[in-house]
Amino acid sequence: MRAAAEVRDGGADASARVKALIRLARSPGGIEEACARNAVTRVMGCASASWIEASVDGAGKVRARCASESDVTRGYGRVLCGVLNGSAVEDALTMSDGFVDAMEIGLGSKVEKSRVNGFKNMLETAKKQLRAATSSAGGDPFPSLIITASEVRSRGSFAASQASYLEPDVGKVKALVDALRTKKIGIVAHFYMDPEVQGILMAAKAEYPHIAISDSLVMADLAVKMVESGCETVGVLGVDFMSENVRAIIDEAGHPEAKVYRMAAEDIGCSLAEAAQSESYDRYLTEAGKTKNGVHVIYINTGLDTKAGANAKIPTITCTSSNVVATVLQAAAQIPDVNVFYGPDTYMGGNLAELLRRMTTWSDEEIKEMHPAHDRETVKSLLPRLKYFDDGTCMVHDMFGRDVCETVCAYYGDAYQTAHFEVPGEMFKLAMEAKDRGLGVVGSTQNILDYTCARVDEAIARALPEGERLRFVLGTETGMVTSIVRAVQARLRSACDAGVCGVEAEIVFPVSSDAVAATGDADIPVVPGVLSGEGCSLDGGCASCPYMKMNSYDALMKMCDRVGSAAGEAMLAAQEPRKYESEDGTGPSIASQGCVPILHMRHFQKNKTFSDELVTDITGRV
Repeated sequence: MRAAAEVRDGGADASARVKALIRLARSPGGIEEACARNAVTRVMGCASASWIEASVDGAGKVRARCASESDVTRGYGRVLCGVLNGSAVEDALTMSDGFVDAMEIGLGSKVEKSRVNGFKNMLETAKKQLRAATSSAGGDPFPSLIITASEVRSRGSFAASQASYLEPDVGKVKALVDALRTKKIGIVAHFYMDPEVQGILMAAKAEYPHIAISDSLVMADLAVKMVESGCETVGVLGVDFMSENVRAIIDEAGHPEAKVYRMAAEDIGCSLAEAAQSESYDRYLTEAGKTKNGVHVIYINTGLDTKAGANAKIPTITCTSSNVVATVLQAAAQIPDVNVFYGPDTYMGGNLAELLRRMTTWSDEEIKEMHPAHDRETVKSLLPRLKYFDDGTCMVHDMFGRDVCETVCAYYGDAYQTAHFEVPGEMFKLAMEAKDRGLGVVGSTQNILDYTCARVDEAIARALPEGERLRFVLGTETGMVTSIVRAVQARLRSACDAGVCGVEAEIVFPVSSDAVAATGDADIPVVPGVLSGEGCSLDGGCASCPYMKMNSYDALMKMCDRVGSAAGEAMLAAQEPRKYESEDGTGPSIASQGCVPILHMRHFQKNKTFSDELVTDITGRV
């Protein structure tokens, strides 16, 4: 640590210490010239192109060398290599990045903090190489897809299953398009479809316009547009509350004659939606309704009857994973003494509280980037007034347990970390820590897609002559991988046409032995674990919701075959979504009451403030 101490003592401020790093970089040494410059040694998260090569010599000691296009980073690299060289592998792997903070370079501007993030990522890259060199397993533990301009290569049986669906069966695509066009059927599907189905739908969409794959929030709106464009039937690929929403919104739009069908006669459940219908959640809302200035923020993945019942107990606004933070912060900004009750997803509630706790350590400038009306003090005052339901979980997100997070931390510390707001606290915290180092994103499926594409665009712009491979740990269900592959590969192909052909992207699937699997048994439809493969096969359902798997290609084609004939539609009656009528048959329907929290959210999304109606409701009850 001597060199680090010399840098720290090199001046009274960060600028002087940076100059000390530059002097160190320009001093004779020679460890840079021999450093390999390739995808394995490339340090992600560095503003300048940088590399580090760590290996183990015959005596079991670490040998490290580095290179960078930046004098500052090269100077730090010399500090790090000096620390690593000659150390035992065990000591290197347990080394803290605290000595980087001890150099006191990143205490000021964002540029200085960015440098420190890059320095810490260099250490993570070295650790990854040392683990690979000493691992008896022979490398990375998780399967992945490697995306290039010309191909998609898979690693591991699960990744191979995913890749096999990225180029769907042409015959299946044609059969679907012919059926949809002939019978005037529109299809709305959630992002988290089985990859085979999603691949077929995406290919079919190129030939038939009335197909949409989206988050649950906009599925119903897209279905209305399809009906108004001439579709007589809408097929919904998703869980039951999604098809119920589609049915209700189509009816509210004045099209009760349009037919809506699910993909199975059996219940296509959702553990989160069911949690909100439990007695414990009812008690939670009843107590919340007794609180002055209380507002209930409910996740979109709940039924309309649940939303209607909740709003009857306490003023309620719907949220999604991409706007939940903004919704809570806006509530506190617009109603200073508001009490926020979030539910039903325990994971998202815990993650939300964790994010707010972390925000209390941010600067006021950083907090205002999240919401202009807040600073450290307002966030601190909000924390004790934020409550969340502690008994609502999603089975699929539960696979991201502690064992998976430990493996991600050990083997993928230098990769870009992505986490959906719903993933458990451990994975969420890991992504938040990576985000603090400039290597992560936490948000919705769309946020993850946008972040991935932005990092790829940056790599294309760098156009390093030796090329580079970006690695992304996908911290959510893997159903969205098709969308990622399509978007990334389109960018890589355009770049290659322009002469930049060395960029690759690797999507890593962190799957757990605690994943869920569909058994096909009516009495025990879901069991923990997997059914086959290496612990992460697609058929085992490791990273894909078992209920979503009920939305298969065969189920879709069977629905299409039955549409249009009296006998067929009689058989489809069991696949109609539940309708919500008013309790007495004369007043507003339960569906229209359940839409109130959604309309509050849409007002907020459009105007960036809560409506006067909602504010009056919040401050006027109790």
